[in-house]
Amino acid sequence: MTKKLSLVPLGDRVVVKPSEKEGEKTLASGIIIPETVDREKPAKGEVVAVGPGKYEDGKRIPLQVKEGDTVLFSKYGYDEVKVEGQEYYILSESNILGILK
Repeated sequence: MTKKLSLVPLGDRVVVKPSEKEGEKTLASGIIIPETVDREKPAKGEVVAVGPGKYEDGKRIPLQVKEGDTVLFSKYGYDEVKVEGQEYYILSESNILGILK
């Protein structure tokens, strides 16, 4: 049984638990060396919470993603937060590039 996340996103925001960071190397000293810029790929993660959607013309527009979806998203379009020791990303649905099936 999974514990319910104590973070509820607002509007069209989504909370994503990131997958392991691909392409990074950690040196023995603990310094992290990211991939080079020309080889960067979109980030991947699992949606753990979704907001109710944004309002447009007085009507709420529901989100297309749902909890449990694995998504690709822009590496620069999120905010990092830590909840109960776990790292999560909060991003707008518009920063999600696609859903992996």
